[in-house]
Amino acid sequence: MDFKDYYQVIGVEKDATQDEVKRAYRRLARKYHPDVSKEPHAEARFKEIGEAHDVLSDPDKRAAYDKLGAGWKSGQDFSPPPDWDTGFEFRGGGFNGEGASTYSDFFEALFGQRMGAARPGRRQTRVQARGDDHHAKVLIDLEDAYEGATRTITLRNPEWDSDGRLVYKEHTLKVRIPKGLKKGQEIRLAGQGTPGMGGGEPGDLYLEIGFNPHRLYRIDGRDLYLNLPVAPWEAALGATVQVPTPGGLVDLSIPAGTPTGRKLRLKGLGIPGTPPGDIYVILVITLPAATNDSAKELYRKMESELAFNPRSKLGV
Repeated sequence: MDFKDYYQVIGVEKDATQDEVKRAYRRLARKYHPDVSKEPHAEARFKEIGEAHDVLSDPDKRAAYDKLGAGWKSGQDFSPPPDWDTGFEFRGGGFNGEGASTYSDFFEALFGQRMGAARPGRRQTRVQARGDDHHAKVLIDLEDAYEGATRTITLRNPEWDSDGRLVYKEHTLKVRIPKGLKKGQEIRLAGQGTPGMGGGEPGDLYLEIGFNPHRLYRIDGRDLYLNLPVAPWEAALGATVQVPTPGGLVDLSIPAGTPTGRKLRLKGLGIPGTPPGDIYVILVITLPAATNDSAKELYRKMESELAFNPRSKLGV
């Protein structure tokens, strides 16, 4: 998938104001409108211009795109990095899938879900209107999902200033994180979205949960994966070793003759839930360094006494 430089598409600088983006779009839209243009590939160009305008004229999309776009060039092979959109507060009512064929794969990869998560049940009249729901992705620590916690979270809310330039208003919240949350689940903060119009009720704020990288574990749903170093003799002879878990140390029995890479399960010790997740321990045989004469002599003795060829299955 190619990266799209939306600023280049409509010919404006990265600090262009809201009015400058609008004028550039109107000029190009008139030039490439397929009903009047005789330019080659006018329809494709018209769609590309409309997509760039959709992003650069919307403070939410533009703020997220600007964060992502630094260092990328148009046409460069691209895939969104994990959690690239964390910390931004998006209003509902953006891209909602209607006319999705007019948008590129690049656009949908960035905004297809994030910008269009309008909640059902919104009712509007000329007099009253419910406020928009807001959406944000936040990262928590794994330990918060085990125990529950209350955390202070700061979100960046993009908006236009009086000159039509993009600015950020910080929004600080104290949030209760329930025990047992997993990646992708949401916390709903009632009334924390856009205020309603004409006495209508405010929208809600939905916080989508992700996890900060952990120094020990890889997280998959409610399951955790841990690479556990073991000594050669523990793997060869069998042993009982201690394994760190978020709930404390537990004993793990290693069968004799265990190869490196073997996966052992600690049932029910993953992220709490119904049912709880598991912890999968990946055994990694780690060799002691031959840093002194005694260690070197021991390795030489193993070499001479053990009929061992690690490459025998390769036929060498």
